[in-house]
Amino acid sequence: MGAIGNERACRVCKGDFNRILPQREDWPYGCDFSCKIEKENPFMFKRIILVVLAALLALGVLGCAKPAETEVPATEETPVTIAVQNPEATEAPIDENAGLGITILFEQDDAMINNYTVIAVNDAAPFKDTDGNAVSGVAINAVGAKALVDWLMSQEAADLIAQYGVAEYGEALFSLKADKPVSTAEISQATDATKTIRLSTTTSVNDSGLLAYLLPTFEGKYGYTVEVSSAGTGKAIAAATMGNADLILVHSKSQEEQFVTDGYAKVLDGYSGERLTFMYNYFVLIGPTSDPAKCAEAANVKDAFARIAEGKYPFVSRGDQSGTHTKEVSLWPEALGITTDAASVAAYSQWYYSSNAGMGVCLTMANEMDAYILSDKATFLAFEKNGGVVE
Repeated sequence: MGAIGNERACRVCKGDFNRILPQREDWPYGCDFSCKIEKENPFMFKRIILVVLAALLALGVLGCAKPAETEVPATEETPVTIAVQNPEATEAPIDENAGLGITILFEQDDAMINNYTVIAVNDAAPFKDTDGNAVSGVAINAVGAKALVDWLMSQEAADLIAQYGVAEYGEALFSLKADKPVSTAEISQATDATKTIRLSTTTSVNDSGLLAYLLPTFEGKYGYTVEVSSAGTGKAIAAATMGNADLILVHSKSQEEQFVTDGYAKVLDGYSGERLTFMYNYFVLIGPTSDPAKCAEAANVKDAFARIAEGKYPFVSRGDQSGTHTKEVSLWPEALGITTDAASVAAYSQWYYSSNAGMGVCLTMANEMDAYILSDKATFLAFEKNGGVVE
């Protein structure tokens, strides 16, 4: 191909080349140096061409490769840009305990008052084992039981109970009964023989943290050690009937009265009866935040329970004959025939879950299942504050 325009044919190539390059006045061969090389040493020319092509290929690869990121120290003059490679990988980890799926939907109903009673065990009671056989040689610490009861009825304990929960929850978790027994008796100091006191109690006063708050004051002041055994009211009372407790702290009136009737309780000096009911809180109906049964709109708690049953929404029951279980079965429509007997709920197994477990376990189940549940308010508030855990 010949020269085009004002360009002349290369003196070396004689115009027969596939490059049209401007004539260079300072180069005698009329084209670039490659023409001379190509003419005089064709093998060298090809080698140079291969090297140039290899270099171009290498530059192309480097140009496509992602440049290495260098960390530039932040200064006032140099803004720092952070390259995010994978937005999903940089998301903050999700706190599984941040926020529960269940909440209080109904409370403060007169039918949901939850009274707590302390009863001293009769050292002459007809103790029996689980098979109904008589148990002999039971030693009841009557002196220690009296000391703890007197302290629980004292002004010092009353002040502590009234304060419990205010700082952490903005409200007292337990309230004192207006007609509670009051004791001003002198409390005896512990001796080697009376030092250990066995208290069989319901889970709510333990799981809510109340006992851990109260007992160190009593123990430190009077030298006693209180061994706490926590279970549902039914099991707590059963332990006492076998001689495994010096006093009980429970919340089921019908079971307490039966305990008295069966001869396991005693009237302490300075009191008018065996059952000493001294504080209360409320049961609360808890359920999914979405509240599919619309329990929060119910006229009363029994209406709320009827809505759950009608819609067959999941419900977790203690199922352990505890005070909470006893209260729960009294709130269902009578036509359902639900009682503390497990056989009475067999027909409702598609939505009614009888757990035979403590309050903490049941709250965890309800949270995981998006189910409704009845709880004492103090335990639920502690459960909620701890992110779904009862400590």
